[in-house]
Amino acid sequence: MARTVGSVGTKTFDEVRKAALYLFARHGYASVSMRQIAARVGVQAGAIYNHFPNKQALLSDLLTQHMRELIEACEARPTSKLPLNALEQFVRFHIRYHIDRADEVFIAYMELRNLEPENFREVQVLRQRYERVLRDILRDGAKAGAFEISDAPVAGMAIIAMLTGVNTWFRYGGRLSVSQIEEIYVKMVMQSVGVFEPTALLGALMEENA
Repeated sequence: MARTVGSVGTKTFDEVRKAALYLFARHGYASVSMRQIAARVGVQAGAIYNHFPNKQALLSDLLTQHMRELIEACEARPTSKLPLNALEQFVRFHIRYHIDRADEVFIAYMELRNLEPENFREVQVLRQRYERVLRDILRDGAKAGAFEISDAPVAGMAIIAMLTGVNTWFRYGGRLSVSQIEEIYVKMVMQSVGVFEPTALLGALMEENA
């Protein structure tokens, strides 16, 4: 865990986190030293230890903070009671939230294996809390007959993997805009749960707004 930060050290704390995020995403956690992080911030290595006792604590802080911010944003978004609309809202939210956080997403998946057991469990609890939002939507949809899925947890993990994969190839200024990507992924996700007719989504929207 990171140490408590007073007002004097807040700037250094934030800069250390940014530097570690940048370096971990580009060179890998194992290849980056605390001295390299300090050099990027422009401080002595000892200054980092005022905030983080070791590199493991820094990695744990980055991953847990990413998940907490994701959950907070997810819980604050508008949600529909209708499974079809709720699923569309989740897909759009996930893409919009993650597409500008490529470094956070990369280390959240690639460096998870480098967490020590206690830190790994903490992140896993947060990941499961977020994934539960999608699983509940899928279960509600299956129960209502709106979705055709045999296993909500497996379907949820597959959908999240599909959506998060956008970060591996999307670049601003490319062939597709974020809005176009959203539309494509909404359609693919809907088809993955057995919704093939666009009119089904439109009908759900009309029903909700009636």
